Amino acid sequence: MAAPTAPAGVALLAVLLAGCQSYHAAPLSPDAHAAALESRSLDDPRLHRFLTAAGAPDPVSSWDLTTLSLAALYFHPALELARADLAEALAGVRTARQLPNPSLGFEDLAFTPRAPAGARWTVAPLIEFTIETAGKRRQRTAVAESLVTAARADLASAAWQVRAGVRDALIALWTAQRRADLSQRRAAASAELAAALERRVAAGEESQLELVRAHSAAQQAAVAVDQAERDRVLARSRLAAAVGLPARALDGVALDLAALDRTDPAMLAPPADAQVRAALTSRSDLRAALADYAAAEAGLALAVADQYPDLTLSPGYSWDAGAHRFLLLPASELPVFNRNQGPIAEARAHRQAVAARFDALQAQVLGAIDVAQARCTAARRALDGSDVVMHSEEEHGRRTDRLFAAGEIDRGDLLAARLERLAAEEVALNSEVDVREALAAREDALEQPVFGPALPPAPESDPRAGD
Repeated sequence: MAAPTAPAGVALLAVLLAGCQSYHAAPLSPDAHAAALESRSLDDPRLHRFLTAAGAPDPVSSWDLTTLSLAALYFHPALELARADLAEALAGVRTARQLPNPSLGFEDLAFTPRAPAGARWTVAPLIEFTIETAGKRRQRTAVAESLVTAARADLASAAWQVRAGVRDALIALWTAQRRADLSQRRAAASAELAAALERRVAAGEESQLELVRAHSAAQQAAVAVDQAERDRVLARSRLAAAVGLPARALDGVALDLAALDRTDPAMLAPPADAQVRAALTSRSDLRAALADYAAAEAGLALAVADQYPDLTLSPGYSWDAGAHRFLLLPASELPVFNRNQGPIAEARAHRQAVAARFDALQAQVLGAIDVAQARCTAARRALDGSDVVMHSEEEHGRRTDRLFAAGEIDRGDLLAARLERLAAEEVALNSEVDVREALAAREDALEQPVFGPALPPAPESDPRAGD
């Protein structure tokens, strides 16, 4: 019988290599990425398809908390990073499920020129198979699947944080716009009061000192107008950044802040026990921590399984100087010097550390809920106090109007009373801002929306990729 020839092995190798994937370079271009970032706009057609799929109106006439939050889910880089982490975790499951490849080797390969023609070759190819024991592949897969669960929870956390960023930016814009309106009214009243005092000083009815004070107050009010306008511009820029857009993308865009106008003192009441329990057990960051613990559990099980050696089988065929031999060479690692005690101890300690991190996070969530509720309670008291002040100022304003109409006071006295009312309005505005910021803190602590409806889950694939 003729000796085995090389072409058969070459053909087998070619078949095996045919399924290999090719490498495709994907270099990053800072210029291209910068141009794409600068060209982002709320007019993006794919964005509008994304909004429609999420149940938003099309076209969007004015952008509110919900539609801007959806736009942030579409644009914000934090979501891109979370989706990339999820894709990596999903690929890890595929890796964990793979079976070890066999290996091809030769126990002997020799050529003896002086031997008879049919006995000159000694060829002994072996194929080595690794048989994993003790459920190692199953535990390895459990680790990877738990990491996928954690990555999905991290994506939900990123989506919530992005929405919270949009909400906080809208609260800042809502505040800046109302402060701007208040400062403009105060500046107008202060300037008019200074002009009235000038006339009274000219008539000898008022001291020069009061006029100096009035001019100083008018100048301060004018400066406050400029500061309020700067705050408004900064708030719009902050909002654009929260959505993931360049600042100019919001130029000319109609914004709807109605979700922040509608607040009810009842919203400041303590949350129900069921809400607190839901936050302590199912907030997205806690779900991620639980999944990390599940991965640590599976990792410990894998480390324990690794103390049992795998079995290696090496079946083969030998053409030995004209004789046929069939081989089966079993082999296994001998656990003589260690039984994987070190990795087992590391995995057990890691599980304990992950459990401690979960406990710390749960305590942090409970603390955040308590702090947020304390802020809500304090904001409710401040709001009640400002309501009393505003009611008193309204009564005072009505009396002042009546006295002015009756000619018992002049316009300067009327304007002074209006400035007092504006000061009370500023106190009331501060209370209203505290209410919204306290409710926002409770939203984040409970991870349950107060301003506007809940958003749909963040897409696991990039909504900006493809059509």
